Amino acid sequence: MKIRQLEAFRAVMLHQTVTQASEVLHISQPATTRLLADLERSLKFRLFDRVKGRLYPTVEAQALFEEVQRSLAGVDRIARAADEIRNLQRGTLHIAAAPALALSFLPHAIADYLKTRPEAHVSMAMHSTRSIVDMVMGQRCDVGFARLSLNRTTSHGERLVAAKMVCALPAGHRLCSHDVIGPADLAGERFVAHPRSVEARLQIDALLAAHGVEVKMQMESQISYAICSFVEAGAGVAVIDAFSAWSYRGAGVVFKPFEPAILTDTAVLTPSQRPTPLLLKSFVAHVRRYALDTLGDGVVAN
Repeated sequence: MKIRQLEAFRAVMLHQTVTQASEVLHISQPATTRLLADLERSLKFRLFDRVKGRLYPTVEAQALFEEVQRSLAGVDRIARAADEIRNLQRGTLHIAAAPALALSFLPHAIADYLKTRPEAHVSMAMHSTRSIVDMVMGQRCDVGFARLSLNRTTSHGERLVAAKMVCALPAGHRLCSHDVIGPADLAGERFVAHPRSVEARLQIDALLAAHGVEVKMQMESQISYAICSFVEAGAGVAVIDAFSAWSYRGAGVVFKPFEPAILTDTAVLTPSQRPTPLLLKSFVAHVRRYALDTLGDGVVAN
């Protein structure tokens, strides 16, 4: 007994003629008739009475039909699932992301990606950049998004985009009237910063030093969202990445372009030996496109 034989039997039962059943199955009438005959030989009882060229289901055929319907419904679900996987509508992605992305931009990009993929499933975990690199090297995730500078594409990843940093000011601050903020504008200001272990902090320190500007480094936080909250609370000003600025929902912070531009790289990392989900390529392309569409001039493509 073969699935194709059962499909021919179901088609004849549903459409009542071999002609219509053959059209649905996209095979010839002789082929359908042969499938029915082979099925009867396998079952060792008749399924149809043949009267003047027409097929009439036997009582046994009626009883078998109910079971065939249930069984083939499962086969149909498997076929639909396979189509969805092949057409990038179904699958699972395990993502590791740095806090600045996991708490800001990525949830929006993922939600937008899933709008047209109701059968897809995404799991995102937040980790430090060092942990993300370890997870990718250890084949423990499908993809990692980290704050990491990659000057060239490697076997483990590439630059996704580079985001321009912006100046975060408390609402009502004297600098809110400026169109663009420069290093000299920040002289003497209380400053909320990332710790020195973060590359962006080193870039900011170097730029301020190059312009002979001193600020009061009173507050530090590893989390960009927390830095924005400090700014809103009046703890000082800050220079943060465009991703965090775009997603911050507090009403008490004003974001201004910062020049000269400081770029922070976001890298997409993939394990070299872990099996690659079919969804991965389209997902990474979507995230890059979503960043360019939503942040506009705030990011630079790879």
